[in-house]
Amino acid sequence: MLTRIAELALRRTRLVLVIAAVAVVLMGALGVGAFGKLLSGGFDDPDAPSARAQSVIDEKFGGETDLVLLVRAVDGSPLDSPAVEERGRTLTEGLKKDSTVANVISYWDTGAEALTSHDGKKALVLAHVNGDENERADLAKALIEEYGGDKNGVDVQAGGLSAIMNDVTTQVGKDLAVAEAIAVPITLILLVLAFGSVVAALLPLVIGMFAVMGTFAELFVIGSVTEVSVFAINLTTALGLGLGIDYALLLVSRFREQLAAGAEIDDALRRTVQTAGRTIVFSAATVIAALAALLIFPPFFLRSFAYAGIGVVLISALSALFVIPPLLAALGARVNKGRLPWVGRVQRTDTPFWGKLAAFVMRRPALTALPVLALMLLAASPLLSVTFGTPDERVLPESAGSRQVATQLQADFPGDDNNAVQIVALNGATGPAFQEYAKEVSRLDGVEQVATSTGSYRDGSPGRPGPAAAALGRDDAQRLIVTIGYETKSEEAQSLAKEIRAVDPPAGTEVLVGGQDARLVDSKHSIGVRLPIAAGMIGVTTFILLFLFTGSVVQPLRALLLNAVSLTASVGVMVWIFEDGHLSSWLGFTPQPLDTSMTVLFFCVAFGLSMDYEVFVTSRMKELHDAGHDRDTVVTQGLARTGRIVTIAAGLLSVSFFAFGTSAISFLMMFGIGSGLAVVIDAILVRGVLVPATMRLLGGAAWYAPRGLRKLHDRVGLSEGDPADDAERQQVPAA
Repeated sequence: MLTRIAELALRRTRLVLVIAAVAVVLMGALGVGAFGKLLSGGFDDPDAPSARAQSVIDEKFGGETDLVLLVRAVDGSPLDSPAVEERGRTLTEGLKKDSTVANVISYWDTGAEALTSHDGKKALVLAHVNGDENERADLAKALIEEYGGDKNGVDVQAGGLSAIMNDVTTQVGKDLAVAEAIAVPITLILLVLAFGSVVAALLPLVIGMFAVMGTFAELFVIGSVTEVSVFAINLTTALGLGLGIDYALLLVSRFREQLAAGAEIDDALRRTVQTAGRTIVFSAATVIAALAALLIFPPFFLRSFAYAGIGVVLISALSALFVIPPLLAALGARVNKGRLPWVGRVQRTDTPFWGKLAAFVMRRPALTALPVLALMLLAASPLLSVTFGTPDERVLPESAGSRQVATQLQADFPGDDNNAVQIVALNGATGPAFQEYAKEVSRLDGVEQVATSTGSYRDGSPGRPGPAAAALGRDDAQRLIVTIGYETKSEEAQSLAKEIRAVDPPAGTEVLVGGQDARLVDSKHSIGVRLPIAAGMIGVTTFILLFLFTGSVVQPLRALLLNAVSLTASVGVMVWIFEDGHLSSWLGFTPQPLDTSMTVLFFCVAFGLSMDYEVFVTSRMKELHDAGHDRDTVVTQGLARTGRIVTIAAGLLSVSFFAFGTSAISFLMMFGIGSGLAVVIDAILVRGVLVPATMRLLGGAAWYAPRGLRKLHDRVGLSEGDPADDAERQQVPAA
């Protein structure tokens, strides 16, 4: 297969390049429309009880309040001042006439104390924005532009979930532009420095952009038929630019190496595609295996990253295999054109430093590996106290309007129904059994009040109905709003949500419990029960792929073990920074529990990228091993040959991820910094120290496979060309 690709590039060079150019234009035309197809939100399991409760509330009760408009005079005048009174009533009347909102509740209609601040200078107008998640984001933006802002000295600020999602979506667009402005120039500079040639440096960048544009086109198509998160754009940019460059880098480096060894252009290209192309195929397969596990999780936020990730890896690999070879065929020796003045005629194809490091580690495996393992275990130790949550206003910077409103609601208003537990009783009966149920819920520790259509309840005692009580009852359903005394998403609030679910409902009544705390409980459960399945899928598929790649059953186990050590260290550092709050003042974020979905995403992406570099290094070791070299030569020369490529590739990929560390959205910052750090840890500590140490300890058993499996590998393992000839022709002196 790979030989045919090389022959196609050599015989149909112009045709392939013309097809590639047409494909770029078509992908660009489709990709532009991707942004209009992507949705905000998607963090919840649509089949969870809390999601079903929200659907019933949306359908039967006009929806939960998700738009909070806070009205105040800029000069601090009281609410009964003429300017504030006029703005408040105009705002209320305008919203009630607006078809894009429902359930408008205003202080200027009800005079309710709960809708005014403690100092009597601020008041609330509440509403529900109609439509699905994507429509709500757009509608909320239009509503905020129309009704918000300072007019005649009276300011209106927007908060609530719809406003938060609007702020997050707007900020993501800004962050993406900043990240690209940082990553692309730095990447180009590093490529030029790494290759010492402008022409050679541009080729990987071409594939990186090819991968990004192709995945945008893919997201447009998938977004037209199913739900895809807007955050998939971030992964597409970082992973597409990084992996596209990695794969192209591998091909270009191997081609230049073949030329430097004296091979003719045609032979150099064939051997490059056979060897580096094989590495790319297996590397892409291992990354796809890790990202495919995201498909089993219900929230479309996570599935979106599987769509984007699998697409970007496939497009990166295919672009590298089908576009770079004809470009190299066309360029030939001119691939070294534009050489920098301080670079010699021929750069070394090996890196003595990595060979010497491998040799040192293999002489003293315990002395070198144990300190690295101790450091990684220390980095992983914060995992012992990790907690998980879901995104809220705290992911935004303190300057965001919706976050400021949330802060004022918590500090200045006597009750915040936005954070209440929502209960839906589906038969609509309001008899004694229903009332007894409401009383029982009100008796639970932490419950301050239960509001129903028949009255409010405190500590089991009934009170008078509130101003909006009539809106809580229908013939076929009843809604109960449970105000609690715990901080939203705290362990106490989550436990209380579980206790409410444990209260026996009235006979013949189905009760659904929703609200933010119930959603968090459901999210953690939905992801948690599927994590072992996802981990098993990743482990099994990775083992099979690495066995087919190496012919050994020991190499996959070694790779999985070292990968687990690297990942736990990386996640531990993220807990230390983003949950424990170290560096928060410097990075500018609010410490909070790790986002459940983003942590799973980080795990899958970091695992896949670690295996990417595993394949890079092991491929060269495999060639040398198959050529009959001794154990030490296999490791030292293998690392000498690949150390430079892995270092450059890791540096370029980490730049793409670290660029997202500049994001003002804290969970994107965590993902960018965490992924970049995981790449660096894996490329330096794992590949540089732990791999040669474990290879030394394993000895001859490193390439072991039972006879039956070895025969299976000989039959189905992908290998092309003669690695023995290639290895003998390209000997590197042992470091």
